Amino acid sequence: MFTGIIETLGKIENIEQEKSNIHFYVSSAISNELKIDQSVSHNGVCLTVVGLNNDLHKVTAIDETLQKTNLAQLKVGDLINLERCTLAGGRFDGHIVQGHVDQTARCIQKKDENGSFIFTFQYDVSKQNITVEKGSITVNGISLTVVDSKDDQFSVAIIPYTLEHTNLQQVEVGSTVNLEFDIIGKYVTKIMALRA
Repeated sequence: MFTGIIETLGKIENIEQEKSNIHFYVSSAISNELKIDQSVSHNGVCLTVVGLNNDLHKVTAIDETLQKTNLAQLKVGDLINLERCTLAGGRFDGHIVQGHVDQTARCIQKKDENGSFIFTFQYDVSKQNITVEKGSITVNGISLTVVDSKDDQFSVAIIPYTLEHTNLQQVEVGSTVNLEFDIIGKYVTKIMALRA
């Protein structure tokens, strides 16, 4: 389990295709602290560390993951948000994040609000995911608060610190991001559908 509080940015150093899988080699400030078999969130996707080499760690994404997330669009040199699993007894600063991306969204607006930014994302509503104003949403692994919610889109406000310390700094209009919707909202939606 994660909280959506990004620990550090990683940099994609190399990408290897092996059949339908893709191996990503990532350098970061925490790579030399990781262990084989450890779960780490990469842009909100829980991936297992399968290799270590000094300040690099290696993770593998299978075809299903590549189809449902933005990982297949990553290029060498791209920045990626990293978070290790939360520790039992530690502070819970974000919200409950499973590392299971529900779907992707496209940035349709990035607006400078005199020091902060408003990002608006549009997503496919056929998957029956929802957002609510003041509710939680995970974007590329980042725990954020929804400031405006519509049927197929939502907006989030980003402070300069978050912009500087996450890969939202690289997100522009047209960019694809990973979304994980609030687990409580997903259960409520499922229960309501069963009652209908």
